[in-house]
Amino acid sequence: MTDSPATAGDDAPRDAAPAAALPPLVAAAAAPWRAGGGEGVPPPRAVAAEVPVALVFNGISHAVMMATPQDLAEFAVGFALSEGIVESPADCRDVEVLVHAEGTPDASCAVHMEIAPRQFARLKERRRALVGRTGCGVCGIDSLQALDLHPEPLPAPAWRDRLDVETVLRPFATLGQRQVLNAQAGSLHAAGWATPEGLLTDVLEDVGRHNALDKLFGRLALAGRLGEPGFVVMTSRTSYELVRKCARLGVPAFATISAPTSLALQLAREAGMHLWAMCRPPTALRYV
Repeated sequence: MTDSPATAGDDAPRDAAPAAALPPLVAAAAAPWRAGGGEGVPPPRAVAAEVPVALVFNGISHAVMMATPQDLAEFAVGFALSEGIVESPADCRDVEVLVHAEGTPDASCAVHMEIAPRQFARLKERRRALVGRTGCGVCGIDSLQALDLHPEPLPAPAWRDRLDVETVLRPFATLGQRQVLNAQAGSLHAAGWATPEGLLTDVLEDVGRHNALDKLFGRLALAGRLGEPGFVVMTSRTSYELVRKCARLGVPAFATISAPTSLALQLAREAGMHLWAMCRPPTALRYV
């Protein structure tokens, strides 16, 4: 890895301005080419921004993630919850997004948050320094035990057992239309929240699939909606870290547009999570 890890024992600097936020898209020029000649497909005029985002708890930098600089307060809260750093949204206080070196090639963001003393003491004991790329959820883990691959069994609400393929596919019919950034850049994942009836209520985007999911959880948490009936839908493959995050926050059903990995299936089975994949109307797969 070429990224510099966040140092768990170092105080994070705050010599930055409060964020007006960096733009989530960056203008780019590309020339269309077509094999055999003729007109090429018009290229997008923007690409997704990808910047280092430091997550700082009680002045200590815990993680540096490569992410799209939008909805960063939601990202930090969702990360803290889905990684088990805090147990409740009430444990997250004074969230502040800062921008460093704005307008330069070295631009980055930092999200500072105060967490409850009990959670902070536990965080310091873990002493985990995590550097994450957009496609990686475990960089910086220093032992196999720290992977936490055995989720607790989830409750089994009656509505989940009534989910049928029509209901699961309903949010996917409108998910693409709700991906505002991806429509312009073509390189962002989306995580959405759907009601038990399949109504898509929230969509968050990021270049990293697990970042998009954390943003979604943060959005729900800040709105006081964590724990409401519903399921997660995503435009990515079903990777193990997405299943683990969903299980940690009590999500009983999870649906994605691509296929799962073997470890994702293992975790979903241990948690008792209903896993749907290859959700491409009019078909989907339900893994058992």
